[in-house]
Amino acid sequence: MNPQAKLIFAFSLLLGTTITITSNHWITAWAGLEINTLSILPLISKSHHPRAIEAATKYFLTQAAASALLLFSSMTNAWHTGQWDITQMTHPISCLILTSAIAMKLGMVPFHFWFPEVLQGSPLTTGLLLSTIMKLPPITLLFMTSHSLNPTLLTCMAIMSAALGGWMGLNQTQTRKILAFSSISHLGWMAIILSFNPKLTMLNFYLYAMMTFTIFLALNAIKALKLSTLMTTWTKTPSLNAMLLLTLLSLAGLPPLTGFLPKWLIIQELTKQNLAPAATVISLLSLLGLFFYLRLAYCSTITLPPHTTSHMKQWRTHKPIPTLIAISAVMSIMLLPISPMIPTIL
Repeated sequence: MNPQAKLIFAFSLLLGTTITITSNHWITAWAGLEINTLSILPLISKSHHPRAIEAATKYFLTQAAASALLLFSSMTNAWHTGQWDITQMTHPISCLILTSAIAMKLGMVPFHFWFPEVLQGSPLTTGLLLSTIMKLPPITLLFMTSHSLNPTLLTCMAIMSAALGGWMGLNQTQTRKILAFSSISHLGWMAIILSFNPKLTMLNFYLYAMMTFTIFLALNAIKALKLSTLMTTWTKTPSLNAMLLLTLLSLAGLPPLTGFLPKWLIIQELTKQNLAPAATVISLLSLLGLFFYLRLAYCSTITLPPHTTSHMKQWRTHKPIPTLIAISAVMSIMLLPISPMIPTIL
């Protein structure tokens, strides 16, 4: 792709995100979401592969439907209350439609079908954008309307997302699809706490985005799209693979690592709200996710493949690890000691 065109699309992406997260009016928020959608489409379909074109088409159709629903919910609310302010979303039917629209934009269950397919059809760098920055505007809208949304509906969708994200990721062999189901599972953790402590949802999103950023950059550096190629990359960059192992375990939420922090705080807050059963269920469902993160980690570093693969071993490269990957990997692994600071921030 032409560098100028790529620059324009990246700038439009930042512009759309900024417009949505800084707006108070529903129409400007909707306009920002539309700019976002239109600027990511060429980045998804830039390879001109049939799968990439299919992914771009699926993405466009679902995002257009979600935007129409979002506009419809805000217009219904304005019709009944006379308010176009995002924080004044008070009409129950409008809140229900809004929850569906944003769930469709994010790829939460039961509107998740498009997300793994789109991520599988996109390049790794575009997949990174879809998993992180493209989720920021809808999450921000959820944060701003969290006091009006139905907690029971959000809890049900969250538990279904955690369950389905875990189960569907178990038998995948493509790394992008595994990361897509991981994203759906993490959205469950973000949604379940939204009505009770929205700041925890944002904290969870920021930490998830940082860990996903590290994993996508590492996979892009070693060019691993399937588990079978991931098995042979340990000879190429052993230190990068070690970082990938720790970041995957952090994303799974194992205790000494950064990823444990949001899960710990969310379980604590749920028990304070007398929702211990929901906390127990979502904690058990995260074990499903742990299984496929361990599978990825096992393939990348821990062992040689148990059978002879058709792939040749890769030559060891002596290039240093890119600074950005190194910094984000350290943050993805070692931020748990900052947890005493969190109560002062929230």
